[in-house]
Amino acid sequence: MKNWIIFSVVFILSLSLVISVFVFWKADAPFSDIEQKAEQFAMDTKALAVVEDSYVYNGNKPYVTVFGVDEYGKEKAIFVPMSLDENSMQEVFLADGITKDEALKRFRNETAAKEILHTKLGFEQPGPVWEITYISESGSLNYVYLIHEDGQWWKRILNL
Repeated sequence: MKNWIIFSVVFILSLSLVISVFVFWKADAPFSDIEQKAEQFAMDTKALAVVEDSYVYNGNKPYVTVFGVDEYGKEKAIFVPMSLDENSMQEVFLADGITKDEALKRFRNETAAKEILHTKLGFEQPGPVWEITYISESGSLNYVYLIHEDGQWWKRILNL
């Protein structure tokens, strides 16, 4: 009887683990799919010669930010709209603005954060911006945006 109980518990835990992994994998599939399409689109349009990284950025309009190197060896980010419309695509040379580390340094100089959740480069109304999402000391969710070109504060969304 003891062996049946142990078997049942191990089986239920294993089944729960497998189902959880499957659900998380399926939930991430749409993001992976659009990222792959955006990476291929950036290469097909000759905006990038080599793709290094990409992620989805949800601002006023959703974009996939694709990082890479162009045919001249310059690092840049391409902002590919979800519609994969070449006319709506934006780009920025990374050397023409502040880096992720510089954006975080400017953020830390002015703001106390309990935990930084992520830092993403995205495209908004003023152009390329660094979005920093963090949890404040009081436990609230906050977003701050720094303009990529010069690191100036653009917008703050606090205490969500």
